[in-house]
Amino acid sequence: MEKAQFSGNVVVVYGGTSAEREVSLKSGAAVLDALKRKGVNVQGYDLRDKGLVGLEQLAPSVVFVALHGRGGEDGTLQGALELLGIPYTGSGVLASALGMDKQRTKQVWSAVGLPTPESIMLDASSDWSAVVAELGLPLIVKPVHEGSTLGISIVKSQAALEQAYRDAAQFDARVMAERFVVGEEYTVALLGDQVLPAIRVEVPGGFYDYEAKYIANTTQYHLPCGLSAEQEAELAALCQQAFAAIGGVGWGRVDVMRDGGGHFWLLEVNTVPGMTDHSLVPQAAAHAGIDFDDLVLQILNTASEPSTS
Repeated sequence: MEKAQFSGNVVVVYGGTSAEREVSLKSGAAVLDALKRKGVNVQGYDLRDKGLVGLEQLAPSVVFVALHGRGGEDGTLQGALELLGIPYTGSGVLASALGMDKQRTKQVWSAVGLPTPESIMLDASSDWSAVVAELGLPLIVKPVHEGSTLGISIVKSQAALEQAYRDAAQFDARVMAERFVVGEEYTVALLGDQVLPAIRVEVPGGFYDYEAKYIANTTQYHLPCGLSAEQEAELAALCQQAFAAIGGVGWGRVDVMRDGGGHFWLLEVNTVPGMTDHSLVPQAAAHAGIDFDDLVLQILNTASEPSTS
């Protein structure tokens, strides 16, 4: 049985002040309980309480980052931990910042020849008819820096596009429109050098939004995903390339669409995926024979020393 590679005080950082705070609190609590069951000397810390000063006072030997969204998943916490010389789980500063920025992630993928749907940046003065002419309908409007599908809309008419932009702009100053890929949605988790089994996500309403992810019990997660062995191997290789392209290490999750012609299209990467009872990484790990407690311990053991990621 795998044992924790870090001795001393492990601190699970969660909560914070982002729009994903509630999800982060659930992820952090689950991770904390798992590490306690594994006999790890661990405590939890809500970064909203006393900020970095409070974290430093705990003198962690390693930090398990369970902080979703801005302030925890975007490279800022990772940069602080680098300066403090504290090892931490997940990707480093650059990959975290890139992964949080959907538009720049897509630019990197496009630059290295990986498939991702076309997109356009929006602002209040955008020519809505030109956006529709280039991307077609329906299309997706999303905040560039939010996760958990917060602020995302499927736009089915030009008349609805401006309002969708305004809705997304409540979450982020940067908003993008993306070509809508009609087909099946997959998510692929990566753990160290291992690619976990792909999950096909099926939502009765057709849109995998915040409620479908964290609240509803009608969302279906297909494991096995239904792809042939060759197709799943192709998807796994694509997701490894996508994660490596932004510099991702340790663990993460890549979301993908497969169109009617069988072509895969990369949507986004998550460098601190959810670890709640509705989350996808634990489901994929369980299908691979890794229970939740062992999964959490394996993630802890991928923690990098500062300046190595």
